[in-house]
Amino acid sequence: MTAAVLAPGFAVAQDPPAKPAAAPSRPAADKPAAGAPAPAAPAPAAPVKPPPISEQIQQVRAQLDNEKADLDQREKALSNRELNKDDLAMLREGIDPVADRLRQVIDNLGPRLDAAKERLNQIGPKPKDAPEAQDVAEERAQREAAVAETDDTLRIARSLLVQSEQISDQISNRRRTAFTRALFERTDPLVSPDLWQRALGDVPRDLKSLEAAAADAVVQVQRNGTPFRLLLVALAIGVSVALYIGRRHIAPAVGHRASAARAPERGAKVLAAWRVFLIGAVPAVLGSFVVGYTVDVTDVMPARLLTVFHSLLGAIAFVAVVEAMADALLSPGRPAWRLIAMEDATAERINRLAVGIAVVITGGRTIEALNAGISVGLPVTIVTKGLFALVVAVVLAIGLRRFAARAETDEACLGPYVAAESSTGIGGPLRLVGWIVVAAIAASAVTGYIALSSFLINQLLWTAVAASMLTLCILSVDSFVGGALQNDSGFATALQANTGLRKRSLNQIAVLITGFVRVVLLTAAAVILLATWGVDSTDLLASARAAFFGFKVGDVTISLSTIAVALALFAVGIVIARAIKRWLENTYLPATDLDLGLRNSIATIAGYVGFLVALAVAFSYLGLSLEKVTIVAGALSVGIGFGLQSIVNNFVSGLLLLWERPIRVGDLVVIGDNEGYVRRISVRSTEIQTFDRSAVIVPNSNLISGVVKNRVRGDRVGRVAITVNVLRNQDPVNAAELIVSCAKAHADVLKEPPPRVVFRKIGDPFLEFELIAMITDVASQLKVQSDLNFAVFRTLSEKGLIPNLGPGASIVTVQGLEPMQDALGMIARTVGTTSVAVPGRGAAEDRPAGEAPAAEARRRTPESVP
Repeated sequence: MTAAVLAPGFAVAQDPPAKPAAAPSRPAADKPAAGAPAPAAPAPAAPVKPPPISEQIQQVRAQLDNEKADLDQREKALSNRELNKDDLAMLREGIDPVADRLRQVIDNLGPRLDAAKERLNQIGPKPKDAPEAQDVAEERAQREAAVAETDDTLRIARSLLVQSEQISDQISNRRRTAFTRALFERTDPLVSPDLWQRALGDVPRDLKSLEAAAADAVVQVQRNGTPFRLLLVALAIGVSVALYIGRRHIAPAVGHRASAARAPERGAKVLAAWRVFLIGAVPAVLGSFVVGYTVDVTDVMPARLLTVFHSLLGAIAFVAVVEAMADALLSPGRPAWRLIAMEDATAERINRLAVGIAVVITGGRTIEALNAGISVGLPVTIVTKGLFALVVAVVLAIGLRRFAARAETDEACLGPYVAAESSTGIGGPLRLVGWIVVAAIAASAVTGYIALSSFLINQLLWTAVAASMLTLCILSVDSFVGGALQNDSGFATALQANTGLRKRSLNQIAVLITGFVRVVLLTAAAVILLATWGVDSTDLLASARAAFFGFKVGDVTISLSTIAVALALFAVGIVIARAIKRWLENTYLPATDLDLGLRNSIATIAGYVGFLVALAVAFSYLGLSLEKVTIVAGALSVGIGFGLQSIVNNFVSGLLLLWERPIRVGDLVVIGDNEGYVRRISVRSTEIQTFDRSAVIVPNSNLISGVVKNRVRGDRVGRVAITVNVLRNQDPVNAAELIVSCAKAHADVLKEPPPRVVFRKIGDPFLEFELIAMITDVASQLKVQSDLNFAVFRTLSEKGLIPNLGPGASIVTVQGLEPMQDALGMIARTVGTTSVAVPGRGAAEDRPAGEAPAAEARRRTPESVP
């Protein structure tokens, strides 16, 4: 028997047991009778030998063995409860590479397992009644073995990945627990008399330690302080002093911030702020580094005082950096160059407060380093840290108190209008936070939570520094990147000329770039600040990597990278679909004989098909199967049933409009009170342009379920009808012939069917006719109607069928005065200017100039007398 030997703990593939030499004899009853031919027994199928594990899987399992040994070793080391934060950090460092390698193995084996299962499914199920052919059985065994070995290896890799994640979580929890325990560890409070008594008792011993440290420093100088080394130290100190002094005189000159400047540009202010900051900070840091490095190299100071000396140099450099940063942002005395809008008094107070806080904090850190260097007692250390925290709280409280509103400010704020924040103060919420920090530092120091008070001071320090640097960086990005693309700069002009981008597009690009850089800067600042809260950057990076490359929620894997690529594919698909749609609309379809409405339907359907194809490609890249899409569709159906009824109704109506085409693009339709041309048909709504150039958006459901008049549904032939009134005393046949002749003479009126006149009404005093004519294009309906009105009026006026009245003249119809009609007719024919129509007698002439006032009033106002 042979076996494939693998790593311990994994499955071992063995050959099947050997076949027995002879089968047991059959009973006599089963033997065939004498003389009868022996039946041909079917030969038993030979056992199928499973193939050995492939070489590639063996290599993968060997790699998994190594990863498992590494994780087991880390897990065993983690069982030690005495590990400090440094030991935990060392254990945490190597887990992420192990997890990455395991994820790579899983990613490689997943598609291989799917392919092996697919090949196995192609053979089909094993037959139950009939024997299986030898070659098919061997092929089935090989493919089953391939599926089994790949599946087993994949399971091992996934279990090891889970183990690595659990170890990482345990280390992170241990580190957070240790940080919290150290942060809230309580010592003797400052108000405890016992603490002060023990501290005073340790003072003589600590003074002796200080004297011994000073003596060691003298001895060290005498032993190693050769003239050359002392000269090097003196030169380093001289260079440092020169740098410190020179920066105060060089920075204003190099910064180019003239006090007389009125309104410099934002870019100039930002550049000046960077110059002031760099010239004020770099020489100070460089000077401290030169002195510290020289003292280290010359070895003229004892080791336990060397830390104190470096702390002192760092404190001096840090104060210089804070002073340079405050000068760059606040620009005291130069309001025109100030990057943050505030009054001079406010800028000066904030500058003094920032420098004062920096001096106190760095001084306290130097004293703490001295206490550690001379190994003072614990009571003295507690008292020193507590007093230092109280001093920081007092300095901060004094600074905040100077920003309080004065009495005159309060009095100015009285009345119906409340003024804004005092010009010499800072924002109310910021002051409130400051007072909360002051109270927390003082209370922690007094009650014995010295570590918590020191932590709050550190947070105050680093938050101010990070906020200042973040502000300067954001202002720089807005000035250089946004200003270069948004303003009419040479770069923006050249970019527009070379790329063809519009100014609005450049503004949008500038906003996107500045927004992205702001997010990056804010993230970096948040990581720096969270690091002081015990949050390891490796944990944040691991979380970001998991979110970007994929994490599981149940059986669903969510990957931001996959989502981003899917969105990119969807965007590319949409661009291609729109390009094809534009090609159909502008190039191909106009070259065909299809009408405008059918071309619009084809282009619209092509656009939506392209959208669906792009959506399907994005879904396929996300790995969404048909079952998952069905589940999502089932969940959405509930929302559709309640809140999306109108949207779905309009969508289906739009599809019906595009398919049945009762209304096409270019049709002249009447919908309710709106009449106009159809300009666009989408799956949700239809756009109609009215004659006053207004766009009316009509939901598609209204077009399907409502009443719509389509004036050009069958053809573009239109109909024009005008009403004409002729005097009653004229020949109606002659009038009808004149009216028809006007219509026949118009070029846009169809000859067949010919125009006709309908005698509508025998009125008093007019005969009413209606001219009906068919025109070639309904779009010219108003034009033809106007032309016919002009022509008919001109023709009838020339023939005398329409009375030619003077200005202000009117026709008065009098009824019921038949006995007077002859007299009125005679008066009208003799003298008069007003035509008086008498039934059956036509129009009479106007009255003479000497008519009575009552008759004059009746003449000027047309009326009908019953």
